[in-house]
Amino acid sequence: MRPALNSNNSSDAIPSDGTLSQGTLSDSSNPSFEPNVVRVRDWGTVTTLEETDRYRINRIEVSPGESMCMQMHYHRTEHWVVVSGTATVTCGDRELRLIPKQSTYVPMHTKHQVRNSGVIPLVMIEIQNGEYLGEDDIIRL
Repeated sequence: MRPALNSNNSSDAIPSDGTLSQGTLSDSSNPSFEPNVVRVRDWGTVTTLEETDRYRINRIEVSPGESMCMQMHYHRTEHWVVVSGTATVTCGDRELRLIPKQSTYVPMHTKHQVRNSGVIPLVMIEIQNGEYLGEDDIIRL
């Protein structure tokens, strides 16, 4: 039996139908976390998949021709993995193009931006990691 993800007790098991209860590993460290809440932005959507006090995993979708604003963070790093579409990424003074299965790392204190330079929606998985993940650590440039 595999241990369930919704408990610290390893004797719990995933039900035979393969489903899990609503709990996840992140529930114990952030009781206010609501999984899969979609936040709509001018450029697309952000869906938080998992969150603790030290990391957050988002699904980001950027509409064709749109871009997130140039920004930086003092307290977190980010790692972006492209799932579908084409991303043009500015990270510091570098600009690079990413296609599915490619990724990039954004260090703290580094200006960065992602743009959908393709004709289909850009879908990325973003992993934020740091001591503080609050919205007020987004410095728009």
